[in-house]
Amino acid sequence: MQYYSLNNPSARVSFKEATIRGQAPDKGLYFPERIPALPDEIITNPAGFSREELAFRVIQPYVGNTLPEEVLRRIVAETIRFDFPLVPLTDTISSLELFHGPTLAFKDVGARFMSRCLGHFVRGNDQPVTVLVATSGDTGGAVASGFYDVEGIQVVILYPSGKVSSVQELQLTTLGKNITALEVDGSFDDCQQMVKEAFADPALNKQRFLTSANSINVARWLPQQFYYFFAWQQWNDKTNPPVISVPSGNFGNICAGLMAHSSGLPVKHFIAACNANSIVTDYLQTGDYKTRTAIPTLSNAMDVGNPSNFVRILEIFQKELPALKKVLSSVSITDEETRRTIRDLYTLHQYLPDPHGAVGYLALERYLSAHPGQKGFFLETAHPVKFYDTVEPILNEKIPLPPAVAALLDKPKHSKKLSARYSELKEFLLSLM
Repeated sequence: MQYYSLNNPSARVSFKEATIRGQAPDKGLYFPERIPALPDEIITNPAGFSREELAFRVIQPYVGNTLPEEVLRRIVAETIRFDFPLVPLTDTISSLELFHGPTLAFKDVGARFMSRCLGHFVRGNDQPVTVLVATSGDTGGAVASGFYDVEGIQVVILYPSGKVSSVQELQLTTLGKNITALEVDGSFDDCQQMVKEAFADPALNKQRFLTSANSINVARWLPQQFYYFFAWQQWNDKTNPPVISVPSGNFGNICAGLMAHSSGLPVKHFIAACNANSIVTDYLQTGDYKTRTAIPTLSNAMDVGNPSNFVRILEIFQKELPALKKVLSSVSITDEETRRTIRDLYTLHQYLPDPHGAVGYLALERYLSAHPGQKGFFLETAHPVKFYDTVEPILNEKIPLPPAVAALLDKPKHSKKLSARYSELKEFLLSLM
């Protein structure tokens, strides 16, 4: 399998090179030259495969011969070494819980897979690799955990000061060793722009070997297909495929789902569940794509005003809006609606969502009410304790702390503060020499 830059389809690289580079030299995102069609038995009899075998078969065509089979199988097994339960809440709505990994968020899957691939690829390199990543919340902790103490790799995480939850901040600022957190006086979009400038800076890249662990990296993005197939394994009504509602900010997660669907995964419809940052919601309604400054919300990991991965979604559908709209719709949910949904789910169904899951639930509930006879699930992307400072005041109750979080509370925070100027990031990266 070769990958091309969305800015220059004629330039092709392997999975290994796309993983190491993160982003193409022309600033384009990498995209596979083809979307593989999966064997019929995976679709018709998913329960006949173990999770490890299913995930291996999904990802192997994308990896090709860049990893030996035994290495890829080991990486896959280590990546998914936790549960992905599909939990029924009502007769028509279930929750796909993706928070049972080490940092209690869906991004554990991509971060674990990428860290192990990259660690294998750079083994024996003379020059250390710097993984440079911007986070709006969960990416930072997942990347920090996935790459912690990996030989030959330094990790630099940019996060917007005051715009991630306290638990998220602890997860990315308390590890030390090869993990450095940069607290930026700005928004996630500012952090993302600074990272993009670093990758596009020829002088910096001559002195520092940079790669990305954001969902722009194919090794972070593509394995997110796994849990869509795990949900299909658990889906009871194979004659009535699910509607899937995905809380969406940078659009890497839902893009992975759309890739899985293009490979043959049965899905009735996808919903991009957005907060007040409704760039894609507005585009699907008007055909006019306008990026804008991100608006802070309760579901802060989705506070993105310029979603990087949406260009990949357009590529899947060959930039044809009518074809895209047949498969994908989008809705924007307000903070007040999010609060009300958290209360209602807890009171009526004894289920406690995080703010992002609440957005996904409400978007799905609205869609199903307009489409009788259909059923679906939403992605519960993080454990609610990661947003206890948001959720607890809504419920007036304390959320019990899982051991993984309780262990962080007494650890000191270590971060370096930067302005949102790229020159400061460049100066810092050069100081790592």
